[in-house]
Amino acid sequence: MRYSIIIPAHNEEIHLKDALSSVHRQTLKPTSVIVVNDNSDDATESIIDEFSVINPIIQKLTIISSHLHMPGSKVVSAFQNGLQQLQDDYDFIVKMDADVILPDHYFEKIAVIFNNYPKVGIAGGFAYEQDETGEYKRNHPMDNDHVRGAFKSYRKDCFLAMGGLRNAMGWDTVDELLAKFHGFDIHTDESLKVKHLRPIGKAYNKRAKLLQGKAMYTMRYGFLITLIASAKMAWKQGKFNSLLDNLQGYFSAKNAKIPFLVTVQEGSFIRALRWEKIKGKLLR
Repeated sequence: MRYSIIIPAHNEEIHLKDALSSVHRQTLKPTSVIVVNDNSDDATESIIDEFSVINPIIQKLTIISSHLHMPGSKVVSAFQNGLQQLQDDYDFIVKMDADVILPDHYFEKIAVIFNNYPKVGIAGGFAYEQDETGEYKRNHPMDNDHVRGAFKSYRKDCFLAMGGLRNAMGWDTVDELLAKFHGFDIHTDESLKVKHLRPIGKAYNKRAKLLQGKAMYTMRYGFLITLIASAKMAWKQGKFNSLLDNLQGYFSAKNAKIPFLVTVQEGSFIRALRWEKIKGKLLR
């Protein structure tokens, strides 16, 4: 299968070499790799140039944006800029972060998944992060049928059906919900162990939690599902304040009448899907 990779990169000189090296070693080679140099002021650009010489399918796109960390919107905006440079001749498209190391056979196995399971729209492995001893251990705070936003592969038909990625926090949740809305499945493979070099949530703060609550509003979760989802995250993180911050973000978005990310019909489907999952867990 033919596939293309888009890698948003903002000041990634520490990790980018490892990420691009893992792409270069893939047993199934991509047809193109676009690294979006998003307003970097470190050695990110020179690293991309170095790899472009080694492997001509690796291309650089430089854009100018804010230096602020904007969870969700900044990375998706960079991805969308890269998407504009792509040819249309791919079977699946990959959104990859600049701080992950993929196993050499990663995309060979992703291609097998898409070939063998025509209904699969999104596929990926699991993230492993270093603990205090330096050992890589699985860190997957979401459900096992969720693919982390750092290494997502989308079947072309699914990507087009859901209208690409939403430029907002929560994009890597709404994409899977919309994929299911359009009749596609999510597939995770436990054998695909991805090394994530930057611990999850390291750059997140109170502002990010407010945006998370806003995302739940814009996905049309409704208050009760937002409350349950926020409480679950707060419990897993051991941070009660994150529950309050999420709810504050939700009601701020509601009072400001922020535009929704999904249609009324999509929202109805999403709520039904969420309630089904919640009830399923309660009955276990």
